[in-house]
Amino acid sequence: MNTLLARLTRCFLLTLALALSAAGPGQAQNLISGFLDDLDPAEVVPGAASYGTERADGLVPALDAAGETLGWVFLTSDFVPTTGYSGKPIHVVAGLSPDAILTGAKLVKHSEPIVLVGIPESEIRAVIDHYTGFDLSTVSGPRDTGDLEIVSGATVTIMVIDDSILRAGVKAARALGLEGFAAPAQVGPTREIDRDTGEITDWETMAGNGALRRLVLSVETINADFAALGDPRTEKEAEDGPPDDAYVDIWTALVSHPATGRSLLGDKVYDNLMAKMEPGDEAIAIFGAGRWSFKGSGYVRGGIFDRFQLIQGDISYRFFDRNHNRIVDVAAEGAPDFTEMDLFIIPASAGFDPAAPFRLQFLVSRAVGPIEKLFLTYDLGYELPAPYTRTVAPPPAVSEPVVSPPESEAREALWQRIWRTKSTEVVILGAALAMLSGIFFFQSLATRNARLFSTIRTVYLVFTLVFIGWIANAQLSVVNILAVVNALFSDFEWNTFLMDPLIFILWFAVAASLLFWARGAYCGWLCPFGAMQELLNKVARLLRIPQVTLPWGLHERLWALKYVIFLGLFGLSLYSLELAERWAEVEPFKTAIILKFARPLPFVLIAVAFLLPGLFIERFYCRYVCPLGGGLAIPARMHMFRWLKRYNECGNPCQLCAKDCPVDAIHPTGEINPNECISCLNCQVLYQDHDRCPVVIKRDKRRERSAASAASLAAATERPDLGHPNQLSNAK
Repeated sequence: MNTLLARLTRCFLLTLALALSAAGPGQAQNLISGFLDDLDPAEVVPGAASYGTERADGLVPALDAAGETLGWVFLTSDFVPTTGYSGKPIHVVAGLSPDAILTGAKLVKHSEPIVLVGIPESEIRAVIDHYTGFDLSTVSGPRDTGDLEIVSGATVTIMVIDDSILRAGVKAARALGLEGFAAPAQVGPTREIDRDTGEITDWETMAGNGALRRLVLSVETINADFAALGDPRTEKEAEDGPPDDAYVDIWTALVSHPATGRSLLGDKVYDNLMAKMEPGDEAIAIFGAGRWSFKGSGYVRGGIFDRFQLIQGDISYRFFDRNHNRIVDVAAEGAPDFTEMDLFIIPASAGFDPAAPFRLQFLVSRAVGPIEKLFLTYDLGYELPAPYTRTVAPPPAVSEPVVSPPESEAREALWQRIWRTKSTEVVILGAALAMLSGIFFFQSLATRNARLFSTIRTVYLVFTLVFIGWIANAQLSVVNILAVVNALFSDFEWNTFLMDPLIFILWFAVAASLLFWARGAYCGWLCPFGAMQELLNKVARLLRIPQVTLPWGLHERLWALKYVIFLGLFGLSLYSLELAERWAEVEPFKTAIILKFARPLPFVLIAVAFLLPGLFIERFYCRYVCPLGGGLAIPARMHMFRWLKRYNECGNPCQLCAKDCPVDAIHPTGEINPNECISCLNCQVLYQDHDRCPVVIKRDKRRERSAASAASLAAATERPDLGHPNQLSNAK
């Protein structure tokens, strides 16, 4: 054991050294050089045979065989922020011709969770392929969603990719000075916000002078616009109700101006808002009164508001929940009633000009299938009225190089922001893990009452399935193990694993439990798919579906199947992690837990095929197929403690626990196999059962006889008329 621990310590120190060296200083300002070694130039610039010398701005010439420049290659994240749903950049390498035509684009790195756990990356790559041949001279700002190739479930990801490719392409064309892309000289006076003007006034006045702007769309308009898309399925899902009912009814105002802010929010709320804002930040208020919610519910889990964005010129900005505050009351007299009232802070880094016109673009979707949606976009334009601005002379034109925000700065704070976003889920999961630890540490007390413990376990399994699985999507996978091993041999970064707080916490809990209780703490209590199997089997038993017990010899040999599958996937990952991830579809976790069966029929059939045997053989998939369980079981024998209590009679002659074990993890000889035990504690319930355990029953009877003997002796002693037994004998 000491030798093994010493080896593990050396491996950990080596891994830590590799991680520090990988994350250390010395990285170039532009990131493109790190992606070109594995990218054939012909993939993004047809006909190119090699790369030229990288320019200071991150553009790399693509050369033909004769050394002539055919075009240029650039990385989108070198030119514009490309932060996606994950909070990390989406890196796309694109090619640009001398005519400002995109010659190709390739996704080279991302951390988008919806792609990693559910949507095939091939669908995202197919969307990116559509940018080949795109003429950048037609770009006048962020495009409407209707112009995009939307992948259902990855709307934000696609929008970020589209926005970053086009804006980075335009900036690259300007940096090259291509025809039609010279930076326009700023001439004439400009306008800026004047925070000393304006008065505190009512709602009607602000609506009249333009300080408040409104977008209203009726049910009839929405139905007609969806019908105009030409998809007959939209008619089946048409919105019901009076045609003139407001489906979308949105108001907005720039509330970082003191006059509008104090009018709408009141002095106290406005002062609190200003205290939260950094220099250069601005804020808008959005009010909603129609059937449609501009917020939705996706931001609760993902932290990003994906139903609207702010667009100004060639910049676009999406709001995260850290930018968001609710409005309790509207201070302006005459304000209508609203169902949603919210504040959104626009950080200075967004480059937003409060005195210039901007628009809020809203995304309205309609489901036309289990996982398919159609989209419409509507714009609400806004410009701060003249009384709130002033005219200023333009600053002297200064030519500045295009500088992207260093990725290291974003990476440093991203995981902290994500953890703050998911703080509620982290607290709930932490409390659940603390409760489970208490059950294990005080298992004798927890299992003393069989009925109460059964209720506790059932409730915990429901929590695991509903909250950990369906709500938080924190289902661990064998892919996580393969990715960690792969990262140890490549560009290992702790930030990668900190990006999903619940997954990180669960893996930490698994690592700790492997030392204390083997794999059962996760497999038996914290795995959503395992919980689903056990709960379905409980229902099957209530419905009197007969249960099947496999012969011990067959059962013992089927154990090996999950280890074979795990080792096969592990070996395949050493060759190609991407290929291993495809074959990891043997896990039905994505289908049943992450996507809640909203997948193509073959995947659903696979998941159902693994669940059906579990109605007859409890936890069939866990016992014989699960590669994650196999991967966790390999180090299971290293656990330091033996918490499960046993009697000498267990296995010889008593077989009660072995026959009653839900997963048949107890050998006929009485020992518990830690590789197969799921720590359900059923054997510990039986260990104390005064009605079923032969050892406890025998001990109780012995105690009863001893108590009866003691009672009779005490009774005889207390009866003076009988006297002492010896005296009675002498009298005779």
